[in-house]
Amino acid sequence: MKTLTSASAGKLIRQLEDEKEHLLSHELDTYTYVLAKDEKAEPPAYAYAETRAKIDAIDAKVRTLRHALHRFNMETVLPESNMTIDEALILMAQLNNKRNRLDLLRSTLPMVREHTRYSSNLIEYRYANFDVTAAQADYDAVTEAINDLQLKIDLCNQTVTFEVDL
Repeated sequence: MKTLTSASAGKLIRQLEDEKEHLLSHELDTYTYVLAKDEKAEPPAYAYAETRAKIDAIDAKVRTLRHALHRFNMETVLPESNMTIDEALILMAQLNNKRNRLDLLRSTLPMVREHTRYSSNLIEYRYANFDVTAAQADYDAVTEAINDLQLKIDLCNQTVTFEVDL
C-alpha cells in the first residue's frame, strides 16, 4: 500500500507516462533496422516481450492510480462547501463557461454605430439590451467564486491522503 495525495498521485502518473513514452520512443528506434543486402551488422538491442511487459505494467499502475484518484474525487468532501471534489470540478467547468459568456457581455458597448453594406443616409446604432455594469459585477463575482473553489480543491489535493495498492 502506498499513501498519496491527489497531487502526488498526479505527479506519479505523469512520471509513469513519461517512462512509457521513453520506452515507446526507444522501441520506435529499434524494432526495425536496415542493412544492405550483403552487409553484416548486429541489430540494435530490442526485446519485444520485455518491452511489451514493461508497457503493460506501466499501464496497469496508471489504471490503478487513475481509478484511486477518481474514487478519491468522488468520495472526498471539500471543507465548508458540502460537495465532493468531483462535484466541485463539474461546478468549476460550469463557472468557467459562465465567466466566458459574461466576459463577452461585459465587453459590450452600451451603444455602437452600425456599419451597413448598402449606401444609405440612415445612421443606425446597436444598443446593449442590458446593464453592462451588472455583467461586469457578475463576471467579478464568478471569478471570485472560481478562485475560492480552486483554492479549496488545491488545499485538499495537497493535504488529504488516500491509500493505493500498487
